[in-house]
Amino acid sequence: MLIDHAKLMKVFATAGEVIGRKKLQKMVYIAKKLNYPFYEKYNFHFYGPYSEEVTLRVEELCNLGFLHELKENKGGYSQYRYSLTETGAEFLQHYDLEMPHLGECMTAMNEQSSRFLELVSTVLYFENLPKEEVQEKVFTLKSKQRYTEQEVDEAYEYIEKLRAQLVS
Repeated sequence: MLIDHAKLMKVFATAGEVIGRKKLQKMVYIAKKLNYPFYEKYNFHFYGPYSEEVTLRVEELCNLGFLHELKENKGGYSQYRYSLTETGAEFLQHYDLEMPHLGECMTAMNEQSSRFLELVSTVLYFENLPKEEVQEKVFTLKSKQRYTEQEVDEAYEYIEKLRAQLVS
């Protein structure tokens, strides 16, 4: 039952502190698209791919004392910081989760801005379409973010870099 919870905990065990709910959503989605065994359902939402299941699991992990959530007021909005607790780390030791290169992948993504991860996850959401159509969708659906063609190219390059890490 808690195996999917443990997989989420592994994200924090490998990435360390994750700042922002949106960033966490994107990190898990991108990992899922890279064929890591995350099975939460995602729909396209205001900020790109979003999973209610991830949100609920994180809330449950906080309630169980396995994740620490710190809410910070940032003048007009709240930002959340998440980290694995000592109890969570002890609990995670009961699971043998083989996820090769997850640490490198999560660390690399955690170093990126949530804005960039939103773009990367949006590109991945529409990856079955030709690049020109993906770019058009990004410019239409994410017009408020004002992404440039160069940023879209950088997103594609970043995806290839992450995929290359998996085979090395």
